[in-house]
Amino acid sequence: MIRTLLVRGLLVGLAAGLIAAVFAYLVGEPHVNQAIALEEAASHAQAAAEHSHAEEELVSRSGQQAGLFLALALYGMAVGGIFALVYAGVRGRIGPRTDAALSGTMAATAFVAIVLVPFVKYPANPPAVGDPDTINGRTTYYLVMVAIGLLAVALAVAAARKVPERRYLAGAVGFLAPVIAAWLLLPTVNEVPAGFPATLLWDFRLSSLGTQLVLWSAIGVLYGVAAERGVRRRSLAVTVPT
Repeated sequence: MIRTLLVRGLLVGLAAGLIAAVFAYLVGEPHVNQAIALEEAASHAQAAAEHSHAEEELVSRSGQQAGLFLALALYGMAVGGIFALVYAGVRGRIGPRTDAALSGTMAATAFVAIVLVPFVKYPANPPAVGDPDTINGRTTYYLVMVAIGLLAVALAVAAARKVPERRYLAGAVGFLAPVIAAWLLLPTVNEVPAGFPATLLWDFRLSSLGTQLVLWSAIGVLYGVAAERGVRRRSLAVTVPT
């Protein structure tokens, strides 16, 4: 049974990753191209001022775009597999009773905890934004926010179950308290260079957020459909005489 759920999750994640990659290619890549053009212009200007040669890119843009599809496909498979295992663990214990509703609720919750919570504090940046020397620190802060988002979900569920008569209020407080505390206490990172177009920055960030929204939406919908079909097949196998 677990093997079936895992395979289903991997396939759903693969499909969702490819759907998200198409969105990222169509919506996000134009902003990446603009940012790269700005980065190259600045690099050439600096090289001219220093009488040196600008660094050549190690991977072509076509190679980077192919890598986008591969990366999102692999990421989708990994997320889909974990999603399936968590789904198996919570089904019938917490959340909605129907497969489609549970899958959609889980996907929405994961998007908020894993994507939206860290995005508010540390949004994605396009090329030419960010100091390479601080990448390790920025990555650590981002992962801390992801962990806090997941912890906040666990606290929200526990609070809602502990105070069933006011479960919505208790759940909201349980979720927002650690998230807001983290937003206020963790250091702010602002490494946008002077003169970088604000419109391009936010268009890139919104397209990045949109890619994740498409990914998680696809996982929620596709896994719910697959789970309901699996239930129907099992029901038919039981009811149809042999």
